[in-house]
Amino acid sequence: MSSPLKAGLLGYGFAGATFHAPVLAHSGRTTLTAIATGQPERARAAYPQAAIVPDLEALLARDEIDCVVLATPNDTHFALARQVLEAGKHVVVDKPVTLSAAEALALATLAQQRGLLFAPFHNRRWDGDFLTVQDVLASGVLGRLTHFESHFDRFRPLIRPRWREEASRGGGLLFDLGPHLLDQALALFGPPATLSASVKAWRDHAQAPDYLHLQLGYPDFEVLLHASALTALLAPRFTLHGTRGSYLKYGLDTQEDQLKVGLHPGLPGFGEGNLAGRLRVLEGKPGAETEVEREWPTHPGAYVTFYRALAATLQDGAPFPISARDAVDVMSLIELAQRSENEGRRLPFERLV
Repeated sequence: MSSPLKAGLLGYGFAGATFHAPVLAHSGRTTLTAIATGQPERARAAYPQAAIVPDLEALLARDEIDCVVLATPNDTHFALARQVLEAGKHVVVDKPVTLSAAEALALATLAQQRGLLFAPFHNRRWDGDFLTVQDVLASGVLGRLTHFESHFDRFRPLIRPRWREEASRGGGLLFDLGPHLLDQALALFGPPATLSASVKAWRDHAQAPDYLHLQLGYPDFEVLLHASALTALLAPRFTLHGTRGSYLKYGLDTQEDQLKVGLHPGLPGFGEGNLAGRLRVLEGKPGAETEVEREWPTHPGAYVTFYRALAATLQDGAPFPISARDAVDVMSLIELAQRSENEGRRLPFERLV
């Protein structure tokens, strides 16, 4: 096996400290070589083996770094990612990769021209429940799918003073949870034919959307994607209905909560503890079928797969599982959702060339 891929991390706020640093440091195929942050003491205490530098320029000056990971505020992603690519290094960009589809396409084009990887951090493809949904669909146990529903709901009635709540900086749920919901749908079903959206700011004094309800139209089934900051009693995380039965899954993947309290990949039980789903389907011979209900175990989550795949791509030439086109499609759908809300109608989806 090749020596670990050397990565530099820009930003040690919530995303950098919670999602990127511990997974980079413990994936087995990547190493956290340097961190650029305005919180040097905090980063040094957690990762004494990493060089602590003041800014992106200092990261780019380190020849040993193969890839830069951007975990900075949303409105900085485009300019910083472009700077990384122009410096000749691969780049991982936290979601949303940009604030527009045109910017995402510009980065994808630049990366292709330079022979570099522009990798969107769509880590929730490795949530345990999403991995399980893929298995349920592949098994055919539901028959022909007619309805797919994905909820990412929380109860956060109070607005905290932070950039994630500012519309001007790409805050709000459309840019925060929208990319996860849309990327998962694209990974399962490909681009939709149409999209209809309700994007609202319901909390008192909200500046950015805290509610979204997206309907993605496909020829033979419909997909509903939903997120809200005002949901104290939670709906199922996933609901699937088909011609032979249904699957429901409650509860979020455990990895985020584990990372928040300082656990990391490689520790016993990390990624485990996801609730089982419920399956109710027709079983038996035609004409003598009965409805049977049972648990469907949920896979452990595996965010390390993202960074292991990154190393496999950059060191071994393996295809990367998330394409730059996926990032552009997600941003195109986010723009279409806002337009659908503004115009109050269902709109056709067309990919950017």
